[in-house]
Amino acid sequence: MQMTGKDIGPWYREPWPWLLMAGPAAVVVAGFATLWLAVSSNDGLVADDYYKQGLAINQTLQREALAAKQGFHATAQFADEGRRISVQLEAGPDTRLPDTLQMRVVHPTRAGRDGLVLLRKTAAGSYEGVGPALTDARWVLILQDQQSTWRLDGAMAASHQGAVSLSPASSK
Repeated sequence: MQMTGKDIGPWYREPWPWLLMAGPAAVVVAGFATLWLAVSSNDGLVADDYYKQGLAINQTLQREALAAKQGFHATAQFADEGRRISVQLEAGPDTRLPDTLQMRVVHPTRAGRDGLVLLRKTAAGSYEGVGPALTDARWVLILQDQQSTWRLDGAMAASHQGAVSLSPASSK
């Protein structure tokens, strides 16, 4: 039997085997790239001490309940890209207001951007302090006394103009 047409060369000179091997080869390369990303990057959202954080929720709820019981409510004003913070704190009739407060300014996804601001009393119920510059993002505000016995929460966008209300989470 005699072959007509062109002679058949070695397999590696044909396009079809290479085309068929390209798909699996791309999947293997993508798998190694994904493995490298998973090993080399830091996932800051995963907590190592998740069990302790779960137990701390009860303490947080107790602090919010105490703030509600004592009638705490605050209004915060931000100026100069969030650096200057003014807080007006209101409480129940028999509650003594502290001389200093702490405000945690928390970024929901980037812990490296969080800040702690010490607020000093300037007048009855009025407090002022200097904090970090706030970028355009959503921020969680946590106001508490120095001993962390009570806690008020609020949220805002950095571009927010006007007052931000802070109250116990149990009363929202």
